[in-house]
Amino acid sequence: MKYMSKNQCAAREALRNVLREVEILTQLDHPFLVNLWFSFQDEEDLFMISDLLLGGDLRYHVQQKVPFTEESVRLLVCELGLALDYLQSNKILHRDIKPDNILLDEEGHAHLTDFNIATVLDGGKLATSMSGTKPYMAPEIFDCAVDACVGYSFPVDWWSLGICAYEMLSGERPYNIHAATDLNDVRLLFIYKIYYPSSWSKDIVEMMERLLCVHPGPRISTMAELRQVPSFKLFNIEAVLKKQVVPPYTPPKDHLNCDPTFELEEMIIETKPLHKKKKRLAKQRSLREIQSSLNGEMVMFLIHWLETDDDDDDDDDVDDELILLREIIQ
Repeated sequence: MKYMSKNQCAAREALRNVLREVEILTQLDHPFLVNLWFSFQDEEDLFMISDLLLGGDLRYHVQQKVPFTEESVRLLVCELGLALDYLQSNKILHRDIKPDNILLDEEGHAHLTDFNIATVLDGGKLATSMSGTKPYMAPEIFDCAVDACVGYSFPVDWWSLGICAYEMLSGERPYNIHAATDLNDVRLLFIYKIYYPSSWSKDIVEMMERLLCVHPGPRISTMAELRQVPSFKLFNIEAVLKKQVVPPYTPPKDHLNCDPTFELEEMIIETKPLHKKKKRLAKQRSLREIQSSLNGEMVMFLIHWLETDDDDDDDDDVDDELILLREIIQ
């Protein structure tokens, strides 16, 4: 379950993206996507209920230095290639493919998630905004940012997939690009050839070279083109779609496949934790109900009492109550 504060979305001007994500996901259903089951909302939050995947994200496994084999990488590229082909048939450009957004199920199959900055390309339309995560963004996106090209399309997602595949196999990305890297410096990096270790097979290098082609024209950007790579001709695509091809890497089942420190930090900094929601909303409803029965003098007394309350356990709840009481006397 994913939940988002309405107020925070509005404050960050992200509400449109969230609603667009829900709209896109309601149209989709694919074995290698994290599919949306349903969505709903209450007074505070928007909720999205989706597939439960317990294998963790690819970022976690890369950081754990899992020794992915070429076979593992090929299968992941094949599975996500099928997902990208499906998205393209629905005219959807993801724009943020990275290890953080690739989730594994218990058996190790890959699933693409997070459509927050996805867009729909109708009628041959091109995207032009600089959207995505910089180390995984295709060269033509950076070109658009300096008006060096008219726009970009579906090949950008395949470039991002290629970066992920390279990172799986080598433990690092092919280009030293970070969020703070200057735009012009990034564009200069694409002049240089990518280094491929001599230990990699000819087939895997060919796949990487075709996914990481700087120019979008020759770049692999459909499943049909991916299947022209010799090693992919061996895949039974129907079996892959039915998840009958067993992944060489299976996530551990004896512990959570995530960083517990990161999860704990998120719980600590959460100002309105979900487990307190029932109590918090009940208080808010009670305060609204007294609006018609309390006179101004009594409301002022309650405000004074809340402001001088020494109990620090529920400071956020007290703040909400004060806001509501002040609204009553206005």
